[in-house]
Amino acid sequence: MDLRNLPSLPHWLIPSSKLRICLTYLWRHGRLPNLRNPKKFTELVQWRKLADRNPQMAPLISKVTAKTYASRLLGDEWIIPTIWTGSSLPSDPDWEFPIILKASHGCNQNIVCHNKSDYHRARKRACTWTSKAYGLWLDEWAYRQIPRGYLVEPYLGDETTLPVDYKIYVFAGTATFVQVHIDRGQRHRWILYNRQWQQLSQFGEIVTPPPTNLARMLSAAERMASAFDFARVDFYEIDGTPKFGEVTFYPGSGLDRFDPPELDLKIGALWLNARDSEFRSDEQSVEAA
Repeated sequence: MDLRNLPSLPHWLIPSSKLRICLTYLWRHGRLPNLRNPKKFTELVQWRKLADRNPQMAPLISKVTAKTYASRLLGDEWIIPTIWTGSSLPSDPDWEFPIILKASHGCNQNIVCHNKSDYHRARKRACTWTSKAYGLWLDEWAYRQIPRGYLVEPYLGDETTLPVDYKIYVFAGTATFVQVHIDRGQRHRWILYNRQWQQLSQFGEIVTPPPTNLARMLSAAERMASAFDFARVDFYEIDGTPKFGEVTFYPGSGLDRFDPPELDLKIGALWLNARDSEFRSDEQSVEAA
């Protein structure tokens, strides 16, 4: 389910961010989040929405500036080329197709266009992406700091199948889990693995082979996310070559359910440990000064 396409809770009717977050979490998880003392990963995402105003987040979740940052940190070979970016889509572009059209200021807003006819239809739909502030109804603060716009890249999948998406969870600079998203165009589902590629979720699913460049992806994710207690860094593997996708600080807006459910608490503990170690590091820096 794409939660970001659902009708928003009216802000004029529910002006409290905390109340909106609690109601949305209750709707998805069947319980209220513990925001005073969050323990679960999904609760910590809600905590971040309310409490984390790190200015370094916005440049990394903008698809335009994140590519610049990744290019500088990882190298140009990790970057999917940019065909075009801007705030108003051209009516008759001269791009080579197929392309993928994305919102540069949000996530889960993209359309594959195999030809110009596809593009003209996509252009009409994409206009809604910039009609209102992204991240508003789910209270994802960092997205609201990014100028609204579009990004066009060459499409790297085949005619019917989107590339496998490798989403790496990084806690205090250590890549710990890989969430593998498969069959995204049809029966989309995801499986969680640890860095040794042991399956941790969706045990009814067949194990997906690890990417050839797993070790390089883990190292790249750690470099991209080293400044944060938690971030998720996404990659693809195209023709045996790793490619940077995006960075997010609100995976699934903290509304996706884990299978098995106990993973929510186990992954949350890693985030809490990372947050505590960051706090201790700051204390030591003050004492040394």
